[in-house]
Amino acid sequence: MRAGQGKIRVLIADDEKNFAKVLKTELAREGHSTEVASDGREALEKLNEQEFDVLILDLKMPKLGGIDVLKEVKKKWVLPPEVIVFTGHGTIPTAVEAMKLGAYTYLTKPCKTAELNLLVKKAYEKQQILRENIYLKTRLGQEKPFPEIVTVSGKIRQILQMVVRIAPTDSSVLITGESGTGKELIAKAIHQHSKRGDKPFLVINCGALQESILESELFGHEKGAFTGAHSAKLGLFEVADKGTLLLDEIGEISNAMQLKLLRVIETGQFFRVGSTRERQVDVRVLSATNKDLQELVKSGRFREDLFYRVNVIPIHIPPLRERPEDVPILTRHFLHVFAPLGKKAISQEAIKFLSRYYWPGNVRELQHVIRRALILSPKDQIEPEDLPLDLQVNRASPGGGTSSGSFSTLGELERAHILRVMEQVEGHRGQAAQILGIDPKTLYRKLLTYRIDIAEPRDSR
Repeated sequence: MRAGQGKIRVLIADDEKNFAKVLKTELAREGHSTEVASDGREALEKLNEQEFDVLILDLKMPKLGGIDVLKEVKKKWVLPPEVIVFTGHGTIPTAVEAMKLGAYTYLTKPCKTAELNLLVKKAYEKQQILRENIYLKTRLGQEKPFPEIVTVSGKIRQILQMVVRIAPTDSSVLITGESGTGKELIAKAIHQHSKRGDKPFLVINCGALQESILESELFGHEKGAFTGAHSAKLGLFEVADKGTLLLDEIGEISNAMQLKLLRVIETGQFFRVGSTRERQVDVRVLSATNKDLQELVKSGRFREDLFYRVNVIPIHIPPLRERPEDVPILTRHFLHVFAPLGKKAISQEAIKFLSRYYWPGNVRELQHVIRRALILSPKDQIEPEDLPLDLQVNRASPGGGTSSGSFSTLGELERAHILRVMEQVEGHRGQAAQILGIDPKTLYRKLLTYRIDIAEPRDSR
């Protein structure tokens, strides 16, 4: 149900006290938080005092009738509770009028508890979608929006507030966080909100290239500088002049390359490969890594002077398991993004499973899970059984710990998940890395760490 609170808040407004008491008991048994109001005015008073997700409203009540309550609710609240109307057989036309005024649906008395519980859940799902839409419209209407960053997390909002403060400066920023948390999006937001926003924003993955290729990509080369250099080439520092360059996975670069980076970050000066002419650029350098650079400094694998240059302002992005409240809104965002693959809804039960899952691959893994579910689900609504992972077993609670005694550490949980994915793709490391939302090199290291040995198919080598 609701991330962080776990219960649907229901207000029952009915003057038949025994009937209302039965409903309260039955809905509470289903796990909902329920309150009772004995007439229309009391219902409005309770709605003023606290927030409810669903209002079960009897049309015939003393002091203030159901229709009048409904009109007041729809007029007064920006995000009113979804309203389920109770009516007798003789007042069905009035119930239809209530739906025209904005009620979710109506039920005739008496009704089955199971039917009412199902409607409460569906009404709640609609209310949550409306809540997220309002938030997205508010975010897009801000003076300086972050259109690519979808979040309701207080932790991420604090980071975005910091982005607004540091963006106008030219300070170096080190963005840390696990693979798939959105480090590049934060870097792009810094660039877009800076005075360089209309200039180039370039990204290079330092861990994906050999040292010689990386040097050529960053600094460029002259014609004939090495075999295959048939013409001169601009490096990314020259292309990004007056703009911003993100050095992703900076912790992977060699000591020799670290020294060259230190010089260009300090002075803006460098040489193309094979050139004796010094070049000058004005580039803001942002860095990102999923490693602990301080530990690398201690072990001698990362220069201390370079660390202090790139770490002027540190930003750490928390993993998705530490902000489960973002899972529902990100899920619906990806459903919208991948709508060309097939427009589908997702059940609240599936959302609940997603919210409790550990997400070792973070937002990128969630993106792949939703894309896969859209492609493979045969129905118009994604259910738990359509998800590619066994989320009922392999999950962590919203607080970050494991949800059962099956795994004593998060490492054991991650190992079990990686093993499951590797078996699912029959050992194909490229496909496994894509599903997990991590770099193939990172996957290789984890396979060694967790001693997972599954033969890779011949045709994938």
